[in-house]
Amino acid sequence: MINVKFYLDKADKSKKFPIHLVIRQKDVQVKVATGEKILKKDWDNKNQVVKETEYTYKSINKFLSFLQQEVEKYFDAVPHSQFTDKKVKEKILSLVNSRKVNTDIKMVCENPAEYEGKTKTTFVDLFAGAGGFSEGFLQAEHGNRYYDFLLGSDINENCELTHLARYNYQLGMDAEFLRQDITEPDFLDNLLKKLKSQQVDVVCGGPPCQSFSLAGKRKKFDKKDDLFAHYLNVIRVLRPKYFVMENVKGILTKEGGKIKEMILQEIKSIVDLKEFHQLIYFLAKLRKAEKEKTFTLDCYNLRMQFESANEKELEKLRESYIQIVENKFRLLTPKIADYKTSKTDININTVRHGFNLLKRSKELSYVRKKVILEKAHSDLDNDFFAEKFDSFLTSIESDSIIEQIHEAFNNLKPAKAFQNEIAEIISALEIYNNSFEECIQGLQPYVKALKAETEFEEILSHIRLYNIDQPFVALASNYGVPQNRERVLFIGCRKDQKLVKAVPPTVTEKEKVTVFEALHDLDFVGNDEEKFDYEKINLKAKYNGSTEKMEALLKKRAIDGKPEDKKGLTYAEWSKKGRLNGRFINAKNPFYVRNFEELENTLSHIVAPLHNHKTSKQNDDVVKRLDVILSTGDYDLAKKELKKIGLNSEKRNYNVLKPNSQSSTIMTIADDYIHYSNPRALTVREMARLQSFDDSFVFQGKRSTGGNKRKFEVPQFTLVGNAVPPLMARAVALEILKNIK
Repeated sequence: MINVKFYLDKADKSKKFPIHLVIRQKDVQVKVATGEKILKKDWDNKNQVVKETEYTYKSINKFLSFLQQEVEKYFDAVPHSQFTDKKVKEKILSLVNSRKVNTDIKMVCENPAEYEGKTKTTFVDLFAGAGGFSEGFLQAEHGNRYYDFLLGSDINENCELTHLARYNYQLGMDAEFLRQDITEPDFLDNLLKKLKSQQVDVVCGGPPCQSFSLAGKRKKFDKKDDLFAHYLNVIRVLRPKYFVMENVKGILTKEGGKIKEMILQEIKSIVDLKEFHQLIYFLAKLRKAEKEKTFTLDCYNLRMQFESANEKELEKLRESYIQIVENKFRLLTPKIADYKTSKTDININTVRHGFNLLKRSKELSYVRKKVILEKAHSDLDNDFFAEKFDSFLTSIESDSIIEQIHEAFNNLKPAKAFQNEIAEIISALEIYNNSFEECIQGLQPYVKALKAETEFEEILSHIRLYNIDQPFVALASNYGVPQNRERVLFIGCRKDQKLVKAVPPTVTEKEKVTVFEALHDLDFVGNDEEKFDYEKINLKAKYNGSTEKMEALLKKRAIDGKPEDKKGLTYAEWSKKGRLNGRFINAKNPFYVRNFEELENTLSHIVAPLHNHKTSKQNDDVVKRLDVILSTGDYDLAKKELKKIGLNSEKRNYNVLKPNSQSSTIMTIADDYIHYSNPRALTVREMARLQSFDDSFVFQGKRSTGGNKRKFEVPQFTLVGNAVPPLMARAVALEILKNIK
């Protein structure tokens, strides 16, 4: 029977008493200083806690409780024959010293001396989540170039907590964090304030994509569907040399590929304002040469001015544009309808009121946003309400309003003499609603008539700020990640930069990292257990008869997964060592906190070698079910047996991990996966390994959540499942570094 107690040792010169831990078990007795000191009056010996009269009582008690639990777990796990004073003392002192290192007041120097003189490439991470892009970019170095992290942004507080803990407290960087909805009117102002006029070379980010994910139901008017537009607004303002947008594969085929084309059009529509005068001058030349469709060219000219206007100017320009078209309609009305008809006819009223709606685009945009948020808040989907809400939202969009105006004109059946004027009005409204790229296409017939194609293309090459090739599908396992996660990448390149069309794989099909390589050294945790330190794994005892086969899966590799026998490390060793190239030599030890209050009080940090390695508590029936599925190797094949023994489940899917291959896409629910050698779900740390996060990257806050809370909370499992794999991000970042000027 083990006995773990705390007692006060002799007072020091400041009359404070060091708290010591004493362990007694049969012939073993060990005394270790905890590193904490208090006044005698603040110690409650009976309850073994620091009293509330000591202002740091919460954090000290939390640490003492943690120490006691770890010591008891250690004694439970290690055979009594292996106990020695030295080993037990080393175990406790490692935890005490790790905490002492983190709480000592010291300046954390970000970069070692060898980074002086090297060139910083700055980046910003939008929709940052846990920080998968940020991790990968900080790992990437090429020649004398490396990345400097300026700012991360996300809407969720646990993303901010994890960011601050990792980059500010642990690594000692001064990277900012902006927790705000990118659709809010003052987002850009707040972003620019935090950036403090610093030049941004690269912007990366993956706007949330649930609304068009292949894994989920497609929804109309999801609040996440228009975030691309806001992302691109940031690009317009920051003008980075490169930007990267990551998304699910489903975006390539959504609405028959129209969404992909729309995104490419929007990217090509970002204009260089310094060169924009060239286009306006050229349009004036087109207008002068055109004899018949002068009104249409005037509309193109006015529409193009939208591109160079700020928000206030744009509002006035839009209203002015619609007013010009409405004036043309007012002159036309007496020609196609008598006075009485013009006041009472539903079609005339539709056209007239349609102009009113188009002039109030800002107000309608506000209404649209509010209705979409309410639809999401009330979870309107697959019910009688959803269709009606969607119908209303469709009706207030500009293209729908223009469509109604067009239909009203058709219903009026005007005489042939006035059809050209009506066609000009309809064309003007379509030009108003067109993207920049669609306007360019619409101008082509006039350009050809003037035989000015070469001149026009030359002007466009100056005006388009960004070039982009087709988006490409990146498979995570091609970049040393032990996971077959497919993601679509759009890489926009400013016109003065080299075009990046793809990111070359770092490993071949045969060289890919396996699940066993990623997880074998973490396989020491049982049902409903939490471990804070690594334990040695005896592969011979665990895989009796197939040890050689399993050991053969372990390969020495470079950081990017490429086999490297001489200087390489195994994937697990890289995970423990970290992939930040020794850049943050004064980084603090990994630690965990539950909230911002604990983060600010460094004494409250739980400091340990290993974090996020906790298993779920699963009852006997669940363990038996998982055991049947694991032994069968496939959930579908196991269903018959499960039904036979009364352990069938309504759960849609279980993924059994295969040790000699890669995992399927890691999502946000750990219970969807079964460990390859034990009938249990994965821990957050194991999911993080499959995503290629270093072990020193600790996911903070709540471990999991359920029910309705999943809409608003982003616990550890969600942070991991939604992240960009850092090694894939590293490959992207490296390719940009190789090409950036």
